[in-house]
Amino acid sequence: MKLEPLYRARFAYEEHAAAQLEGGLEQHFWVAEGRAEGSITGRIRGANHPQRRPDGTFCPDFQGVIETDDGATIFFDWQGYGRSYPEGRRQIVAAATHLADDDRYRRLNDVVCAIEGEVRARPDGSGADLVIDVYELVEEFQP
Repeated sequence: MKLEPLYRARFAYEEHAAAQLEGGLEQHFWVAEGRAEGSITGRIRGANHPQRRPDGTFCPDFQGVIETDDGATIFFDWQGYGRSYPEGRRQIVAAATHLADDDRYRRLNDVVCAIEGEVRARPDGSGADLVIDVYELVEEFQP
């Protein structure tokens, strides 16, 4: 199996809500806006509703759409971990699936993707920007 770059997502959270739960858990809701560049290029919009564990790790549960520059709509689902380190550039590791009805992207409907990325704190303290690289897992199985 090998990884092939699919797209880089850059986005920021435009809105946020949170609730403190028992046992040190937190429930969050974030609304995201940004862009994808690569084999898939277009506008990203989505909502992440992660829980944050007491150790500071976020567990992303992120769904959204990419409205491609060539007129398609691709739904995505990201699940994984937003690590609490390193400070100022927290790491993200996750898995992704996609769904599209456009023939140009329909092959993604049964592809699993790996994600690596960062939550980059802005130097002025005004928030964070997220940079996510999405890689397609390409099977190379040879019996």
